[in-house]
Amino acid sequence: MMESQALVKTLDFQLDIESDNEGLLHDATHESRTAYNETIRLAKAGIDRREIPDRVADGVDLVKNTTQRIVAKALTAMDSFHEHDDIGLPSHTKSGPYPLRANYGEGYTLSTTGTGDVAFRISAKPYKHVIGFLDGSEVHLDILKTALSDDCWSIGTAEAMFHDGTPELHVTVTNTEQQVRDKQSSRTVVGVDVNEDNVALTAVSKNGVDDTVIIDFPEIKFERHRYFTMRKRIQKAGKWSMHDTLTGREERFVRDRLHKISRSVVEWATRLENPCIVFEDLKEMPDRIDYGARMNRRLHRLPFRALQSFMSYKAAFKNIPTVWIDPAYTSQRCALCGHIERTNRNRKRFKCRSCGRQDHADRNASVNIALKEVKQGQSWNVPALNSLPQVRKVRRPASGAVDAPSVTHPLARGHQTDGSVGVSD
Repeated sequence: MMESQALVKTLDFQLDIESDNEGLLHDATHESRTAYNETIRLAKAGIDRREIPDRVADGVDLVKNTTQRIVAKALTAMDSFHEHDDIGLPSHTKSGPYPLRANYGEGYTLSTTGTGDVAFRISAKPYKHVIGFLDGSEVHLDILKTALSDDCWSIGTAEAMFHDGTPELHVTVTNTEQQVRDKQSSRTVVGVDVNEDNVALTAVSKNGVDDTVIIDFPEIKFERHRYFTMRKRIQKAGKWSMHDTLTGREERFVRDRLHKISRSVVEWATRLENPCIVFEDLKEMPDRIDYGARMNRRLHRLPFRALQSFMSYKAAFKNIPTVWIDPAYTSQRCALCGHIERTNRNRKRFKCRSCGRQDHADRNASVNIALKEVKQGQSWNVPALNSLPQVRKVRRPASGAVDAPSVTHPLARGHQTDGSVGVSD
């Protein structure tokens, strides 16, 4: 069993560069390539590696500590590929831009502004700086803001580069007090099924299904539709100045709800014995959605992946590992007999046409997600699921305490002998 490791994350951002100094960053990445190639040339010539950083720095127009980081990376790459011209293999030197590698506080700095944005300053060349603001996913921005304000975090090396012509900054952050346990030490597997208006959770152990809960969040779907309707009206009225304001309000509302939902999920998981949280890999899901214009708009705008990411990084802070599995057939398979059929599901009701079992459709999917990980990643068997715990539904209040969800059904554990659950259409 592997030991826990410090929590390390690499955060990716696009650079919104102020003024006309994007060309400066472009020139610096080409200068970085010169430093990289010179490092390889000197190393192959047999120059003492302790002398290479200073010799390279004398020949390029870069900040010295940035040059040192580029040299270190070039030597590591050379050792990894074992490329030497004298045995007929291609040279390791290349042309084109190369990432500008720098230490935090020396080659680049970050700061949070009063408006909540994160500003950057990159020392592209001596006494010449590229400045602007970071743009990226809410998850990565949230982690970075936490790292900037929390002494438990350290911000490390970053790389500035161009990806498909877009300037980016990749930042490494570390939290030495937070650790992520290896998934093989897990005693409970939590299947998570994220849907349009709820997230279904099922905990599976060697004893079978221990507990299951469904957290409703219909307000996200409702508010997104409300804001969509308002934007359509202001477009018809020609009041475009209000469009961005409404979009910003919607994004802040959804982000707030996702944080609260993800906290509830992780809090529930922490009560289990050595849990491991399992998600469906939904990266390709938008490409598979085609249910007509209205339904496509609803589903494409739902934050499935964002909610999974929030849950994943919050779980990491609680020393809970997360796993991503292939989502194939998790909604169509009967968790009891394994029968697969597209017509098994009718809204929130799942009825197996093979064994006759009925269940809440989202709970059934969460059981299948957990069982997939048990079969693929764990070394223990689960007994036959002849009965399942009663589904408990939790609905977060629109406002109030973050960690005190209200309930629509009793939270006490209960079992049904036939494994079925009543579901209202």
